[in-house]
Amino acid sequence: MDTLSQNATEIILESISDGVFTVDHEWKIMSFNRAAEKITGISREEAIGRHCWNVFRSNMCQNECALKKTMQEGKSFFSSSTYIINSRKKRIPTIVFTSLLKDKNGKIIGGVETFRDHSLVEELRKKLYDSFQMGDMISRGQEMRNIFKILPKISQSDSTVLIQGETGTGKELMARAIHNLSPRKGDPFIAINCGALPDTLLESELFGYKAGAFTHATKDKQGQLSLANEGTILLDEIGDTSPSFQVKLLRVLEEKKVLPLGAVKKEKLNIRVIAATNRNLAKMVAEHTFRQDLYYRINVIQIKLPPLRQRMEDIPLLVDHFIASRNKIRGKSISGIDPTALGILMAHDYPGNIRELENIIEHAFVLCSEGDITPDVLPSALTRQSMMEIEDDPSPFPLKSAEIKVIKTYLKKNNYDRKATARDLGIHKSTLFRKIDKLGIQLPKIDGRSKRV
Repeated sequence: MDTLSQNATEIILESISDGVFTVDHEWKIMSFNRAAEKITGISREEAIGRHCWNVFRSNMCQNECALKKTMQEGKSFFSSSTYIINSRKKRIPTIVFTSLLKDKNGKIIGGVETFRDHSLVEELRKKLYDSFQMGDMISRGQEMRNIFKILPKISQSDSTVLIQGETGTGKELMARAIHNLSPRKGDPFIAINCGALPDTLLESELFGYKAGAFTHATKDKQGQLSLANEGTILLDEIGDTSPSFQVKLLRVLEEKKVLPLGAVKKEKLNIRVIAATNRNLAKMVAEHTFRQDLYYRINVIQIKLPPLRQRMEDIPLLVDHFIASRNKIRGKSISGIDPTALGILMAHDYPGNIRELENIIEHAFVLCSEGDITPDVLPSALTRQSMMEIEDDPSPFPLKSAEIKVIKTYLKKNNYDRKATARDLGIHKSTLFRKIDKLGIQLPKIDGRSKRV
């Protein structure tokens, strides 16, 4: 009977699509089923007797090995964010489940790991992200997706672009996306923060200088404009430059030539210029604090990036993106974020925009090594603020409250036009109607589709 049971177990293990292997206390592989052979590309004859880390070369082998934790702590573990390297040196995304291996008397003789090839799921997930992604920017909001639609055409042009948006909205990412979609993508992309340097340093940094141009200039130095030749230069925070520098920059943009400090001959330039600012340049022109001629020179194509508080529907997408990228960088296996923690993030107004959200996830990664991100690993200031808001809110469901807050914000923004609100939220209008009904959101009698106020 025992022999029959053993044979039946072996038949089952050979028939399932999940890879299964066992190790002894020395981490040497004792068994290796057919699916494990197929996923890894390694035969069982080659695998058995070898240390598991030499066979799988997983990211978990270097950091948080689930099987090792099982053997040490005596309990099962699950990981959904790991990978192995197969025999063709290809990275295979997998999900893993580990448990103790015991004999018929209950004695622990090793460990067992079950793993599943997650390539198809990851491919489908990537296709979903690609539909919301342009370069390193992700959004399902209509305003950002409208920008994504025209970005390829903008990129093919050599016209100057002005990117406006609050600090942390991703202006440099947008500039890099334009460069990477352009014919200049194989040439340099250089970003310089104009607001971080005084005029004299900014001039020498941008224009370059010749030996002897000033004290300590012992040899020639090529400027950033020349280094970006044939490529793209981003002049970030251009609104913080002085009027005198603006005159010199305007001359360079008009002539497409640069005169290094101390030089007598101008150097030709062939560059794409992208300017960025968190300030209202049109208002500065009206106040005579920014040159009108330079404004019109850089404002050929204007892109305005919305702040994160106006695209709250992107927070879950961005959180998933930051978790996936940091899992690769840190070699961790964070599986996601729990609903309460997500509710806290959805309730925050993000004065620091996307950069602030990214820093919050980075903070969570320092304190969390596996499983979901929970409220206790979020920054304490954020959770304290959220708890104060929850105490004032009778609802015991923070995620629900956050969703209501987002929908109400967009309804008010669109004068309660449900169709326009659904478009901005990136959902179908019937989905919005169902959510309004389910969440019990009360609407005023006026409708944005009506001409009455």
